[in-house]
Amino acid sequence: MSKDQELRQAAYEEIEKYQEQVDLDPYRLHYHLMPPVGLLNDPNGWVHWKGTYHLFYQWMPFHAGHGAKFWGHYTSQDLVNWQHEDIALTPAEWFEENGCYSGSAIDYNGELFVFYTGNVKDEEGNRETYQCLATSNDGIHFDKKGPVIHLPEGYTAHFRDPKVWEQDGTYYMVVGAQTEELKGAVALFSSDNVQDWKHLGIIAGGGKGQLGDFGYMFECPDLFGLADQDVLVFSPQGLEPEGMKYQNTYQAGYVVGKFDTEEVTFDHGDFYELDQGFDFYAPQTTEDEHGRRLMFAWMSVPDQNEQDHPTVERQWLHNMTLPRELTLVDGRIYQTPVKELENLRSKEVVEHEVELNQECRKLEGVEGKAVEVQLKDIDVKDGWFAIEFGGAGRLVYSRERQIFTVERKSYVDGVMEKRQTKLLELNDLQIFVDTSSIEVFVNKGKKVFTARFYPDPNNDNIEFTASRQTDFHMKKWKLNQVF
Repeated sequence: MSKDQELRQAAYEEIEKYQEQVDLDPYRLHYHLMPPVGLLNDPNGWVHWKGTYHLFYQWMPFHAGHGAKFWGHYTSQDLVNWQHEDIALTPAEWFEENGCYSGSAIDYNGELFVFYTGNVKDEEGNRETYQCLATSNDGIHFDKKGPVIHLPEGYTAHFRDPKVWEQDGTYYMVVGAQTEELKGAVALFSSDNVQDWKHLGIIAGGGKGQLGDFGYMFECPDLFGLADQDVLVFSPQGLEPEGMKYQNTYQAGYVVGKFDTEEVTFDHGDFYELDQGFDFYAPQTTEDEHGRRLMFAWMSVPDQNEQDHPTVERQWLHNMTLPRELTLVDGRIYQTPVKELENLRSKEVVEHEVELNQECRKLEGVEGKAVEVQLKDIDVKDGWFAIEFGGAGRLVYSRERQIFTVERKSYVDGVMEKRQTKLLELNDLQIFVDTSSIEVFVNKGKKVFTARFYPDPNNDNIEFTASRQTDFHMKKWKLNQVF
């Protein structure tokens, strides 16, 4: 039996060993992608290929922690119902023995090509990094071609997460990097055949330009066109908090500008966080066959109390966000849940026209552990307005302070903690609750908050409170269970 076969067999045995324990966890999600066992992190190889959506993911099947990662694999026809496929990649070869790290996928002459980082460490912990290629005829079984890029000069071995695309007949790759001066950077490569790559230099960070001194590492870069602009999404590490910004251990965000393929430059504006919540990292996008720019992200943050999640005791950890469509409005990214998610809704809709006046109220038929709640025509006439979920999560908008806040009961110490953003006015909300996750789309996706939270499994209450007067129109759907 080969090492690849041994690793696959061991992973499938872990699934079988803990399946009942995992399935009985009340915090298991109903409609978000999760690992069958162990830990899930970055979305990888996100692509719409030959009519099927493929989402690969970083997976450690042997414990609910990090380690030598596999590539797990989900497929879907409709972005709602998902099939867990055979393991795509195992860390079986010399160039990846400490992990098949993150990467991307493209169609190349009718085959599915995936690019990923092979991670290697010696006994002293010294790291080697290789950007590798694997190919597939069916999108399920992969033939590893080995390294196509070795570490260029000027970088440390923190050099990973290749994202590949084709533009004007040339293939480009961006790689997350750290320079020898310990500056975060995005490295750019080009190729005519996706196997022989030329290093073109740094297009963001690396001690120069607007992002020159912007943390010590950039992870998971993704450069794409959107509404006649070019957007660079990446996850910087090493930023200090600034007011309400950069509150998580690491960030995920974007800059908007213009990528010049002739001059090999990327001129851009300010950095904005993609998500204002507690749990959002390593986003990856693709353009589907309908022309939409779609994004998944990991609903967590590295090194941020990961082992304190209560699901660890049940032998699983983490999940993906919902798939979101990106649009560019006045130079800023708006995120909305993909329209297909409407198919999760049960047929019955609960609808209320609500006027709150210095009161806390439950609304008839508005409760649940897996629900979608929409509020439109919100009018916070004075004071503040709040919605509480299961006694463990709370949304608050203060009209006077023009601040939107998401609070949760910490799963570390039980104390309420918060994330905030400035918001001139609150017009509408679209909220997805799924047992132990919440995603809040504010003002048609201009602002988004994502978080894990852990209410008492028996508490599915939703309560609305106004300190003075607030009016709104509300719809609520129970969402069907997919997993």
